[in-house]
Amino acid sequence: MNNEKERIGWQSKKLVTLTLAATLAMSLTLAGCSSTNTTSSSATGKGTDAKSTDNNNSKSSTSSGGPVTIDFWFPWGGDYQKDFKASVVDVFEKQHPDIKVKMTFVETTGQTQASDKLLTAIAGGNPPDVALFDRFLIGSWAAKGSLTDLTAYVKNSGISTDDYYKGLWAESVYKDKVYALPWGTDNRGMFYNKTLMKEAGLDPNKPPQTIQELDQMAEKIFKKGSNNKYSQIGFIPWMNQGFFYTQAWNWGGKWEDGNHNLTPNDPQNVKALAWMAGYAKKYDIGNLTSFSDAMGQTGMNPFWTGKVGFEFDGNWILNDLAKYKLNFDWGVAPMPAAEGNKSVTWAGGWSYVVPKGSKHEKEAWEFVKFVAHKEGTLLWAKRPNAGNDITAMPAVNEQLKLADNANLKVFLDLMPTAFTRPVSPAGAFLWNETMRVQDLAIHGKGDAQALLDEVKKNVDAELAKQKN
Repeated sequence: MNNEKERIGWQSKKLVTLTLAATLAMSLTLAGCSSTNTTSSSATGKGTDAKSTDNNNSKSSTSSGGPVTIDFWFPWGGDYQKDFKASVVDVFEKQHPDIKVKMTFVETTGQTQASDKLLTAIAGGNPPDVALFDRFLIGSWAAKGSLTDLTAYVKNSGISTDDYYKGLWAESVYKDKVYALPWGTDNRGMFYNKTLMKEAGLDPNKPPQTIQELDQMAEKIFKKGSNNKYSQIGFIPWMNQGFFYTQAWNWGGKWEDGNHNLTPNDPQNVKALAWMAGYAKKYDIGNLTSFSDAMGQTGMNPFWTGKVGFEFDGNWILNDLAKYKLNFDWGVAPMPAAEGNKSVTWAGGWSYVVPKGSKHEKEAWEFVKFVAHKEGTLLWAKRPNAGNDITAMPAVNEQLKLADNANLKVFLDLMPTAFTRPVSPAGAFLWNETMRVQDLAIHGKGDAQALLDEVKKNVDAELAKQKN
């Protein structure tokens, strides 16, 4: 997620709100958490950084003895560059007069969270010094030797793993080495339409707490019009953030074991995929697709139309809901879990890395340490238009009193135990495989067990190939 196409706008780079049709068509190498808006900002050229007379891993300087210029690549468009410079970079440069920061917009590639331009620059020995990077990709890029090991820097800085949410820190570590500092996060919950619940004879103040209750309540909300097409739906498991990844965790499944072996065909994962396929069969995949296509034509998140009973989505949606005057009552709650399991969530998000081969590694680390630890995180989080963003640092969230917002508190309360996707060289490959079999399952083109056994075989083969 750490994976998804995210909401338009830089404030919250999250997985995009997907219509069913878009979901079925997608094949992503993702993140986060979470993917980026690739609208270009004013910085479009790569530029060059200051000349360096020392390319060692720990030292760098300019031949003139003047300030070192580090090149910082970022994939977010809109007003991000302007706002980040004013809120954070200008303060950093004032405190570090020997370092200047050049911000360079570099888009991600296709439907991914990764940038081919960044990978090419690293391979060519001319990378930027710092990059804003999806945490989900750290494992695969670290395995390729594309990121700088920051372990010694972190140890000498006094930064503690406890400064960050446990799962987010774990995403930044590969084979016991630290390759990034977490920055910004998001997670998933359930948005529910109180008005539709009331009309269906349900208590609008008692949202479902289990998947079984969700199924029962959703069934009462489904309604067809005179053309036999759905005029409103109760729930579609794969809508928006209802990825198979999401549902597997809600069913008590797991994606890796205690030894970090990938487990896509975990028995509970199989149940989750079969449950998703059951919705497609019961409510007719063609009819559900027709409804989603119609919602997509509105240009709005389906939930905002007032025609969806329950939807799984992220905390960033609260920013958008605040902009609209909806004609129905709504609420937020944790996603329901299967009987006998506690409600869970999973988090995506971003980080700062030093690409391998940085000419100014020492200065790059100073920048990363500033922007991704408490001072820089707080500066960014206190900007006027921060909205419902969650930082990677619990202490900062507490200082900002984010929990005073009752809707945001639902998401904050889930962060200490939030899952993150496996840190693995095959992490992105596994994500693509889950999207592939999700598509096949809901179209009735395969048994859940057989499909996930195939995924396990493919993932193991991919890991073996990478190892060789």
